[in-house]
Amino acid sequence: MYFASAQDGVGGGIMVTASHNPKDYNGLKFVRSGAIPISGDSGLREIEAMVAEGNLESASEKGSVEARSMTEPYIECILSFVDTQELDAIDVVVNAGNGCAGPFVDLLAEHLPLRLTRVDHEPDGNFPHGVPNPLEESNRQRTIDAVRQSGASLGVAWDGDFDRCFFFDEEAKFVDGYYLVGLLARRMLHDHPGGKIIHDPRLIWNTIEIVEEMGGTPIQSKTGHAFIKERMRSEDAVYGGEMSAHHYFRDFYYADSGMIPWLLVADIITREQRPLGQLVAEREERYPCSGEINVEVADEDAQKRTLERIREHYQAQGGAVDTTDGVSIAFERWRFNLRPSNTEPVIRLNVETRGDRALLREKTEELLDEIRR
Repeated sequence: MYFASAQDGVGGGIMVTASHNPKDYNGLKFVRSGAIPISGDSGLREIEAMVAEGNLESASEKGSVEARSMTEPYIECILSFVDTQELDAIDVVVNAGNGCAGPFVDLLAEHLPLRLTRVDHEPDGNFPHGVPNPLEESNRQRTIDAVRQSGASLGVAWDGDFDRCFFFDEEAKFVDGYYLVGLLARRMLHDHPGGKIIHDPRLIWNTIEIVEEMGGTPIQSKTGHAFIKERMRSEDAVYGGEMSAHHYFRDFYYADSGMIPWLLVADIITREQRPLGQLVAEREERYPCSGEINVEVADEDAQKRTLERIREHYQAQGGAVDTTDGVSIAFERWRFNLRPSNTEPVIRLNVETRGDRALLREKTEELLDEIRR
């Protein structure tokens, strides 16, 4: 839908999607021409008010319907990010979670040397094997089992509408999305020297170090696809990544794609002649992180009070404060970000350190105690 709405002569796009939610949820994703999102900050609230008030005027001229397939040019666009002739014929487990990724994986596979093991491949809105949300640990086991049984070099799983993809290494270990941002940033800067890279504020040290080592410019943006895409355009950034597994590409109309990253990772494995686990192990040790921890704080006022109390507590200890999104506080050897969810009654905590796992455990527990207090 992003690709189609960015084509000449197309005024916008609408996708019916529940993303990673259970089958009894649903929603609409709106974009303007150029795949520019319509969000709460750029028109969605006004549309909501018009509907609520019944303030809907009929158009002076009726529209028309034309069926047109964008599949072929879309597949060409995705494949343009790698040299398919150079890819090694590695074994890859692909788990579509009975969402929408499967048919597009098949179309790409026709052009790839990769040997695919397909899991939960057919689209089925009843989700017979569980909700397609690999961020939940309980939804990873089928991919883990398939990687182990097949001896694959790589495992990939998608959410329902496949705008996000998640990775498992050669030992079937889930790879935190934070480290994928650094890995893909390095790959994109290899092709676009000196480029700008957008990242979210939750976990940052690994990404910043890699981008600067590659001669690129790291730029922080508020979390969320609408904010990232806006910053991508204003900076003409070559790539943007969020630890939540959204990956954005300038040459994909500054939009996020769940199909481009797994081809790039296969390309990186080929170029480096090292498996994914080895590629990220050093970075995991250099900047270990807590992963995102959600704490239920249902009341909005309580969320605000909690964030302010935590900020005052750690700022008084000499921490450097950043309020790009929620509150981030950095010390010499560790830092954290705490932010309210946009979609759930929780606040989200992320902690990282400079190579100190004991300190990571200590500070994570300390922060959780403070939040719950």
